[in-house]
This record gives sequence, structure tokens and C-alpha cells, in this order.
Amino acid sequence: MSGHSKWATIKRKKGAADAKRGQVFTKIGRELTLAARSGGGDPDGNITLRMIMTKARAANMPKDNIERAIKRGTGELEGAQLEEAIYEAIGPGGSALMILTLSDNRNRTVAEVRAALNRHGGNMGQSGSVGWMFDYKGVITLEAGGRDPDELALELIDYGAEDVTVDGSTLEVYTPPNDLQKVQQTLDQKKIAYESAELQMIAKNPVELGVDVTASTLRLVEVLEELDDIQRVYTNLEISDAVLQQLESA
Repeated sequence: MSGHSKWATIKRKKGAADAKRGQVFTKIGRELTLAARSGGGDPDGNITLRMIMTKARAANMPKDNIERAIKRGTGELEGAQLEEAIYEAIGPGGSALMILTLSDNRNRTVAEVRAALNRHGGNMGQSGSVGWMFDYKGVITLEAGGRDPDELALELIDYGAEDVTVDGSTLEVYTPPNDLQKVQQTLDQKKIAYESAELQMIAKNPVELGVDVTASTLRLVEVLEELDDIQRVYTNLEISDAVLQQLESA
């Protein structure tokens, strides 16, 4: 999963830019509302809500915003009915995209997604056209914090991780979806701090494309994620060190 590690590096750097655009609170707020609607407003009994609250705090989302979003989910405050949907698409050079949305108007969302794809060299796919290329995985991101990253990776395997990738001092821990909470609780018990813990879609067989096509695909992902209704976009790109260096120097 080394390609995903490089992709995650870019995503983390871009995430800081997304936060500056002021959209992150809206997106996280919708996630909080949906999680509370699905599993209740008590984070002690709703692991999904607890993980999203952690992400909200990491993004410096105000406490009042968090509480209002949760209350909309539990019905204590009125709010639009949100609906989850996943759209599959083909990006530049044949890359595969999984587009996760959360919207109160599916027709608007589909139109905006289709327009963004058409403008940036992509095409909407049929249901099942690329979904088979991805697996759901639990993903925990953490920093080695002065420890030897490779030794820490072996320790994390002992704690139940399915796989661990190391990129400098950053580690990404992969688990089966149902084991994410268990591994997360073990890290809490061992007092190993982590930056995020969530379910993600990971490409089964990432593909490596040229620098220009990779840049075009990342630009398309960026445009899609600027849309209010888009929560996450996943791609099957394999990004080598050489390509990553060229992208960062561009």
C-alpha cells in the first residue's frame, strides 16, 4: 500500500489548504450529523461519532458548531435531511475514482459532480464500474514521535494491524473495518497518540501513471473536493517517490 502512503502525504498537505478555504467545518458538520442520526449522540457508545469529533477538534472546529451538528442528527435541532451516496468515475488516463457525497439534494450533487468531471478529463461511471477495485479498510495515521518507525510498525502489527506503511516518521496503520475500533482502543491503552482513525477506501491494485496524468487527476480530485456536497474522493493512483518529488517541485 505504498502508493496510498504517497497519496495520503499529498492529501494531508492539501488538507491544510482545504481548511483555509473554510469548507472543512461544513463537511465535518455533516459527518457529525449523519453519525449522530445513525448511532446516537453519545460518543461513548458511538465510535463513528467519536472519531469524527476527534477530527473536528483537530481542525479547530468550535465546540458550539460540533454540538449543533450532533443535535441536528439526534433531532434536537431542525436541519435538512442528509443522504449518503457514492459515485464511481474514470479520471484522466483511466484512473479510477470513488466519490463519497453527503447531500440534501441528490440531483444538484450529481449535476455538479458530472460537470466537474467533464471539465477536467473525467467521466461518470456506472455503478460497479470501478468499485470492485477498492476495499474498505480502517486507517489510523500517526507519527513515530522520536521512536524508530520500523520498530513501531512491528509493534503495531502485534496490536492487530493488518498492514503498516512507513513514510519517514509517518505511519499508516491498516485494519479490517471491524477491527478498527479494537486497534484504536489498544493504542489508547498503550498511550500511543494518533492523528486520525477512520474507514477509507483503499485501491486493491494501485496503478502508476505519468507525471502529467497524475497531476491532472489530483487537480480533478481537488476540484471535486471543493464542492460542498463532496466528503471524500479516493483514487487508485500509485504515486512513486520520483513522481511525488516532481509534483512537489512544480
